[in-house]
Amino acid sequence: MSWMVEDREFSRENIVTNGNKYMTGNGYMGCRGTLEEFGKEQLTAITLAGVYDQAGGKWREPVNAPNPLFTRLRCNGERLGVLNAEPLSHRQELDISAAVHKRETVYSISGGELAFTAERFVSMDQLHVLAARFSLVATSDCRIELETGIDSEVWDINGPHLYGLQEHISEGVLLSTAVTGELGVQVAVSEMTVCAFEKQETAGVGAQRVIAFDAKAGEVYTWLKYVAVYTELDCSNPDVMAVRTVRAAEAAGYRQLLAAHREAWAERWERSDCLIEGDDAAQFALRFSIYQLLIIAPTESEKVSIPARGLSGQVYKGAVFWDTEMFMLPFFLHTAPGTARNLLMYRVRTLDGARRKAAEYGYLGAFYAWESQDTGDDACTLFNVNDVFTGRPMRTYFRDKQVHISADVVHGIWQYISFTGDDSLLADGGAEVIWECARFFYSYAYYSPVKQRYEILDVTGPDEYHERVNNNAYTNALVRRTLEVALECAELLQIVNPAQYHRLAVQFAEGPFLKEFREMLESFYVPQPDPDTLLIEQFDRYFRLEDVPLAELKTRVLNPNEYLGGGNGLAATTTILKQADVVLMLNLFKSSYSRAIKQANWEYYEPRTEHGSSLSPCIYALVAADIGSPDWGYPYFMRTATVDLTGESKQYVGDLYIGGTHPAANGGAWMAAVLGFAGVQFDGKTLRVKPALPEQWTAVELPLSLQGGSFRLRVSREEITVSAAAGNRDTLMVCAPGSTDQLCQPGAALTLRTAWAAAGDNDNAAAGE
Repeated sequence: MSWMVEDREFSRENIVTNGNKYMTGNGYMGCRGTLEEFGKEQLTAITLAGVYDQAGGKWREPVNAPNPLFTRLRCNGERLGVLNAEPLSHRQELDISAAVHKRETVYSISGGELAFTAERFVSMDQLHVLAARFSLVATSDCRIELETGIDSEVWDINGPHLYGLQEHISEGVLLSTAVTGELGVQVAVSEMTVCAFEKQETAGVGAQRVIAFDAKAGEVYTWLKYVAVYTELDCSNPDVMAVRTVRAAEAAGYRQLLAAHREAWAERWERSDCLIEGDDAAQFALRFSIYQLLIIAPTESEKVSIPARGLSGQVYKGAVFWDTEMFMLPFFLHTAPGTARNLLMYRVRTLDGARRKAAEYGYLGAFYAWESQDTGDDACTLFNVNDVFTGRPMRTYFRDKQVHISADVVHGIWQYISFTGDDSLLADGGAEVIWECARFFYSYAYYSPVKQRYEILDVTGPDEYHERVNNNAYTNALVRRTLEVALECAELLQIVNPAQYHRLAVQFAEGPFLKEFREMLESFYVPQPDPDTLLIEQFDRYFRLEDVPLAELKTRVLNPNEYLGGGNGLAATTTILKQADVVLMLNLFKSSYSRAIKQANWEYYEPRTEHGSSLSPCIYALVAADIGSPDWGYPYFMRTATVDLTGESKQYVGDLYIGGTHPAANGGAWMAAVLGFAGVQFDGKTLRVKPALPEQWTAVELPLSLQGGSFRLRVSREEITVSAAAGNRDTLMVCAPGSTDQLCQPGAALTLRTAWAAAGDNDNAAAGE
């Protein structure tokens, strides 16, 4: 059961939710988990990574390809499908061990029953290929008609995006081509259907065919579908490549394609599966979260990253947010460093867009897009939400005031370099990104001659319910870290690539550079804990806001979809938060704060957090584990890990639909389990393990990729065991509470006894109790 997602009945109310829950994909494209007879009204979509289009003055968003899996069934002239014929039984399932989607539906027909089965997968072995296998069996003789092929009626939120549609059939291959309206990028989808029985075939509507045959009672009829998808971003002749690839897929056959696909998935799970002993529910939820990350990972391209809603559609404009670096990158750093590098090279490739945005607002350096697409220019508008009472657009300050995005990018780049030891990223553009972001903050910061310090004023932190605040604790802490990284980057680059350093130093000679960064750092302000309460104020004057209980605030809500932030939002003048910036900061810089400080702030901010973002709960789980209270954090872990299983997440902000999958929450679930409860910390040299397992967990076991080496870690309350692959080049220093540091040799296993303590205080914390 720990590998199978399953529904045993059909529910119209769950069509959209199941489209997310039963997603398949391979990083190149995502296929929503809709049924074969569904169309655009049920939000069927094949979403393409990195292909964007703007229709008129509407929001720019990713392009959905024509649907090549379309299949409708008639029996004795009567259409059979869950929307127009009540099934006798229905089962939909997704095997996440191999990303294979399957449905089985039984209908009542004249004289008996008909069972229809469809299985499909988006190939992880050949990223442009999809394949499906269909079968039906009836208990009485009947006449069957299949309408199948490519459905060019595409679901769009802000479309249409495809023009000049051309549909052909040649030697059994259907081909649908169109071009995007903005950039004229050709999208080509080809399809072949192969039947293992005698039939009559006629042309259908567009790129579709009608297959008719007489079905004998008790006989199973099987047919196969092969699909290829290409765009002009992949090659100069996507139509030719689509036809060529679909023919090659048909020649290989369904079994061979499926076997290669399963093998590719087995390799990915070998590098990423995290085993939880003692808690089947948590095990399943965590595996599902990992699955969601694997189906959207850009393993083969550094031109794309991971959008906030993955490849589940066009919500949030298919844009890349800060979520990627802060919530998803850690998973890939520990399991697939090559993919982690691709995610950061995307930021290098979009640096010019960040420079254009900084210049637009009159600043130096690089101000990264809040909603980033293919060029790095900001797709975020100034009016993101409509007032549910008036219908008028509301001015929001996401695009122009969430300056922490540039610091988040720097944090991700430096985390990768420190974690992997791959300093080549600096010469490949990483150093330039770091220094341009530091320049941006130098030009954005305000120096107060009265207070004799640099401050960051007029910003919006991750807690979007409070806009345009001064000295947001999270933002200021990340800006300080950006300045530190800028200086550390210079030292490292001078050692590993002096020629590149000198070239860039000349480029940065005009304007603020290392000297100015150092001066700013020496006088830079970051909010500190109050010596009496130990609390860190989220931003200036936050403690002076109305301190209303969350339950009471909710009684003031007049419309369930009203936005709590913005100029007139109910939370804006209160201490109620969308997510706790201070708790997030404490997690990122955990070694700088004592356990007492972390606990005081956890206990203060937790009842004041509305969790209006799916990013919020996992942070409370992480810090709860860090302070030795894993059972406080366990409900937040489960809430995070099940968000796409239950569909229990915020679907609207104002009247804006924000549904879809939640890859940042999926990454957060992994972080809570591995970095939180298992207590894994790696600084590039030493693996530190400080477990804080929830009550029902007896052990956690997982693979780790550290500094180019492969390891397996098992963590229980009594001991930790690290096993190193024989092919590893270097030894690994391992540290655990209650044990002396020891080296783990290549090909060996090291076991350390550890005293089970809920949490040990950090005596060396920079901020004392």
